[in-house]
Amino acid sequence: MKTEQITVKSNGFRMDEALALTEKLGNGAGLDKKSVLHLRLLAEELFGMLRGIAGEVEANYWIEADGRDFRVHLKSEISLTDEMRNQFISASTSGKNAASAGFTGKIRVMIADIMLSAKEMLPYAMINTAAPYTASSAYEEAAYVWTMSAYRKEVKKNIGNSKEAGDAWDELEKSIVANIADDIKVSIAGKKVDITVYKAF
Repeated sequence: MKTEQITVKSNGFRMDEALALTEKLGNGAGLDKKSVLHLRLLAEELFGMLRGIAGEVEANYWIEADGRDFRVHLKSEISLTDEMRNQFISASTSGKNAASAGFTGKIRVMIADIMLSAKEMLPYAMINTAAPYTASSAYEEAAYVWTMSAYRKEVKKNIGNSKEAGDAWDELEKSIVANIADDIKVSIAGKKVDITVYKAF
């Protein structure tokens, strides 16, 4: 089962419609009330990531269900504006910016960091013969992939060694999406950002 794709925007456009579609699919798959609520919460958390980005960003949203295994997708093409760039830079340098608050905020800032480095640092890095990319077009094809499961493992491993890891673990413990989702995968290739949340009921 797969829903139609709905174009949502960071200003909230069509998000209610997408949430209604999410509940409908959950009900159609025979989930109980609590599970349907969890599915809706995962969608809301995804939209929260989108809302935190300055400027108008639009994304395609859809869900796939295989029995009681669900994949919630949000796919967007993000062109960084000066406003976004400044917001992201202040978020990633101070680390205390509102954009980076909490676990989902961290994901948002990580996406921004990768996109900023792709846009601004790679052309400079290419001057160096040791650079991993030889032409800017090569980066468009190269996908950066991050998963919550690998992140959680890494944080847990370092929990006794650093305060940062301890804080990161606390954030994971408090995060709605980290507690409900089985995994989250973020892949970035050029301007394309694809976020998938996995949940089996």
